[in-house]
Amino acid sequence: MSLPHSCSAETAARMLQCEDRLGIPLGTGQPVALLHALGGREDWTRLDVFGALLADLFPLFAHPNVHLRSGFFGPAERALRAAGHDVRFVPSDFRRFAEIAKRFAPRVVATAAAPPDANRRLSLSLHAGATVSMIEEASRDPDRLLIVETSRSYPRTIGISPDHPHSIALEDVDVWIESDAEPVVLPDTASGEIEAAIAAELAHFIGSGATLQTGIGGIPNAVVELLANGSDGDYGVHSEMFTTGLMRLHQAGKITNRKGVFDGVSVTTFAMGSRELYDWLDGNEEVCFLPVDVVNDPAIIAKNRNMISINGALSIDLFGQIVADSISGRQHSGIGGHEDFLAGAGRVLAGRSAICLPSAIELGGRLESRIVAQLPKGSLVTSPRHQIDIVVTEFGSAELAGRTVEERALALAEIAHPTFRDEIRAAARAIA
Repeated sequence: MSLPHSCSAETAARMLQCEDRLGIPLGTGQPVALLHALGGREDWTRLDVFGALLADLFPLFAHPNVHLRSGFFGPAERALRAAGHDVRFVPSDFRRFAEIAKRFAPRVVATAAAPPDANRRLSLSLHAGATVSMIEEASRDPDRLLIVETSRSYPRTIGISPDHPHSIALEDVDVWIESDAEPVVLPDTASGEIEAAIAAELAHFIGSGATLQTGIGGIPNAVVELLANGSDGDYGVHSEMFTTGLMRLHQAGKITNRKGVFDGVSVTTFAMGSRELYDWLDGNEEVCFLPVDVVNDPAIIAKNRNMISINGALSIDLFGQIVADSISGRQHSGIGGHEDFLAGAGRVLAGRSAICLPSAIELGGRLESRIVAQLPKGSLVTSPRHQIDIVVTEFGSAELAGRTVEERALALAEIAHPTFRDEIRAAARAIA
């Protein structure tokens, strides 16, 4: 097979049919220049796109005949939806995205990658996720089109060969774009007093030798900062997302990755964070990128030594039902790996999963409790009550696993905001 010649994003954009189906990765795996070039076309009769967490407010999705199915909403999806464009949510655990992508059956698959190495292979850079199998299938199918956009701004990262090389041969690519696109940068979220208090409480459950999964935001940032500056260590990393905070733990010498599975390396399925993080990942053999159906497989997660899963929530009721991805029944973010890691950590006695949230939030100048007697009508439950282990607010922690319905309610009432604690206690006693 001959090697493809590189072309401009505009040339590649013209290769899509007026009626077509396009599959793209999540966030940092998206081909930014191509998506902007596709937005320059006005001749779409119907373009269906499957992706998640858009990296930019691409004009493409404002076209009336372009329809986006997203597995995870970010600011761009919310803004496009608010403006009346066709952006629809696909409910799914992150580990099932690969199956959904296959059902979607895109004719065109497009991804970002690092430039070719000496062996003419393209590292898939910041994203393995759910599109690896989709990329491989498109490269073998003469009736499908595989477009790969490379940029020197994308780090060259590795997988674990032979099963998960996290790269593709240049000769297997149908269309090769060379661009100067930059991966989306996610600024650190500052941690305040509440986040620091939650992190301090959570630290009681994280001892030396723990394997960590963390996400983004002020609470995870406060947790990793506390761990980086603490006396414990010998941590492992098995996390769907690799963040700037996890890089800091590496730099502090706290990561040994003696986990029991994928020993010696941190494993992840995508990275998103600072430019410093991307530069640190370039050529770094301490972090390996694997497909999401591997990283987020509960059976594999459970094999890790002392697995600690740290996730957030928007609200919880006294039965332990979690709302984490919607507000008043309207989609806000996504399920992601929330359920995957709750299930994985819960498969073994040594595993722990923590749901962290501030006890209250100020809305419209009024303080509202995030721990409620009952979820409002129309709430969408992200995680069911039987999955929940530890709940942490700035006022303490409630260990729910193994407790009765009544005991769980009373434990949650004790970590509610003082303004609401008495009424929540009364509601909890009513359950009892």
